Amino acid sequence: MLKHYFSLLLLICLQAGFFASQGQGTIDDYKRADTIRKWYSDKTYFDQVRVNWIDSTHQFWYSVNTPEGIAYFMVNAEKAEKKPAFDHQKLAKKLAEVLDKKVDPFELPIRNLVFHLDESRLEFTSGRIKYQCDLKKYKITQLEELSTPRRDSRYWGADREELGSKPLLSPDSIWEAYIQDYNVWVKNRETNKSQQLSWEGSAGKYYSSYMYWSPDSKKLVANLYTPGHQREVHYIESSPDDQVQPKHSSLQYRKPGDRMPQLQPCLFIVDEARQYLLPDKLYRNQYSLYRFNWEENSEAFTFEFNQRGHQVYRVIEVAVKNPQPRVVIDEVCETFFPYSGKRYRFDLPDGREMIWASERDGWNHLYLYDRESGKVKNQITSGQWLVKQIHHVNEKGRYILFEAIGREPGDPYLAHLYRINFDGTGLTHLTPVEGNHSVRFSHDYKFFTDSWSMVDQAPIIALRRTLDGSSLMTLEQADISQLVDTGWKAPEVFSAKGRDGETAIWGIIIRPSNFDPNKTYPVIEYIYAGPHSSHVPKSFRPVSGMQSLGELGFIVVQCDGMGTSNRSKAFHDVCWKNLGDAGFPDRIAWIKAAASTYPYMDTNRVGIYGTSAGGQNSTGAVLFHPDFYDVAVSSCGCHDNRMDKIWWNEQWMGYPIGPHYGASSNVDNAHRLEGKLFLIVGEMDNNVDPSSTMQVVNALIKAEKDFDLLVVPGMGHSGGGKFGERKRRDFFVKHLLGTDPPDWNKIMAESKGE
Repeated sequence: MLKHYFSLLLLICLQAGFFASQGQGTIDDYKRADTIRKWYSDKTYFDQVRVNWIDSTHQFWYSVNTPEGIAYFMVNAEKAEKKPAFDHQKLAKKLAEVLDKKVDPFELPIRNLVFHLDESRLEFTSGRIKYQCDLKKYKITQLEELSTPRRDSRYWGADREELGSKPLLSPDSIWEAYIQDYNVWVKNRETNKSQQLSWEGSAGKYYSSYMYWSPDSKKLVANLYTPGHQREVHYIESSPDDQVQPKHSSLQYRKPGDRMPQLQPCLFIVDEARQYLLPDKLYRNQYSLYRFNWEENSEAFTFEFNQRGHQVYRVIEVAVKNPQPRVVIDEVCETFFPYSGKRYRFDLPDGREMIWASERDGWNHLYLYDRESGKVKNQITSGQWLVKQIHHVNEKGRYILFEAIGREPGDPYLAHLYRINFDGTGLTHLTPVEGNHSVRFSHDYKFFTDSWSMVDQAPIIALRRTLDGSSLMTLEQADISQLVDTGWKAPEVFSAKGRDGETAIWGIIIRPSNFDPNKTYPVIEYIYAGPHSSHVPKSFRPVSGMQSLGELGFIVVQCDGMGTSNRSKAFHDVCWKNLGDAGFPDRIAWIKAAASTYPYMDTNRVGIYGTSAGGQNSTGAVLFHPDFYDVAVSSCGCHDNRMDKIWWNEQWMGYPIGPHYGASSNVDNAHRLEGKLFLIVGEMDNNVDPSSTMQVVNALIKAEKDFDLLVVPGMGHSGGGKFGERKRRDFFVKHLLGTDPPDWNKIMAESKGE
């Protein structure tokens, strides 16, 4: 009731031009929004460092942006010494002669640099030519003209061609395995004789050409393949560049509920022509069957099974002497096993142990398994924090180098590097400075470069020793003084309690560069609640699209609500069978807490926008929470999880399809719309079926709801491109600020002197 009162008051104020009088959403604001990225982007130095270790040495080179331009340096890690990688002036002079044009010493037109081990020669590419430079005489020699790289035209969603691969050569180069007439054949390259190994393959159920030789070249694993449903999404490109008439095309695009391909592994003892088709009791109802790996001794192989619904995940082993599948690891979850983000497995070379990642204790941690018994020997990492990435497993030293988040005080999303022994002892923090750390190791993992920053702290990059994390030298420290002199302000990191009143929700607040605390500002949330990760920026960058939008007179925010990843399993599980939740109870609580701290944030004027999953989320905001969100702009949204790609949606929404899919659907809930909604879609979106947006449109029309729609000809999966961005800004300016957007047709005509 109170919300409706404020809405009525807002309408009166808008009609009276009250908020417009504050000077927000003016043409000057638009100009600043258009230029602020360029205005800020060239005001920082020593913050863009690209490190490249040289082969098996303890030396590396890096490039860095300086006030002069791009400089290159060489570093000897053992001596902790840094020097110019070459004489920029000499190389520029010689390169100018070769290219027959002026070359700036600190804007060298070179890429793909390769330093030879003795540092006497440098290879690089300029244009389409590969060159070599003698760094003693600075003589440049042309090596070859590079061909234009062929783009992989295969669509990401298409099934692989199970019958189309070339013959697979055995490790000893004696045998070739191939598919003929849907069955497995081998050819002895010494005798030139071929032999059929399988006989049950047919057009509807055939052997796949993706096969796996044992290291001793005596055994072969192939899969009897039953195809799944071949759904296609069809497209009409209305305005192709090369012809007048529209073009039709289609893509393979499997959706939730569609029949998945099924594989049945078969073991062949090649020289005996023996065949063992493995019983499928342990791997029925597959979402996927993959990662086939032979043991080094060729006595067994393993594969991984992800059951449809992503609640059962197994590592299965098959011994050659007794080819009956047995479970080594059986991961069973009440909700979902996040196979696409946190799955990790490392087999020790002796075949007796395995390192495995699991969330079974509520956090993503590492476990040491006994391969023979299939039991956990010990938990390696533990605590209310999680392992995010494994960089290196040292078998001889029996320790692991890994990236983790949430263990250090402060923002739980900041990444740090650690070392720990297989038995769980010796945990060592190797990046003991607050910040979001990114590391690059030498080939033997004895040294690493450590670059760290936060959204409100400029980058520093140092050289460290892996043994204990000790700093050997600071390579670069960013200089942002010119940026600060422009009046730039960093985003503010802000945390507040979520829906349960206990869990901290973390995000950022971005204010316009001409921010005035005496004014009131509508709040716009940028949302992307995809459960596969967390999404709030954690590293330094001078400007973003959110900053540009804020220049029009908004405070722009972003946070990670429950249901996103990189926190506890319970935090993540909120999304299960409930993508419509999108963390909104946490987001609303977080924005209200921010507004309580900063009264100039007006929570009676709240907008939201996003693309893809964020497109679904932003539309969901005005459908499911119209008492808080007033205006939404949604681009290329996957508005109904039955309409989007199978691999992403079934992981979170589960299988089989049930009523919960409809409960989260923007199509089924379109009749709930109360606020202002603007939908953007590209007619050629090959990530999310464009019909997903059009079905929302259809439902809104049937419900007699008012909304805006922009269909961009030829556009793929996008936020809307330049034109869509302009329309997004105009929509927020009109409906949150109560200001008429500029007359762009008139402005363009005047700019052309018409």
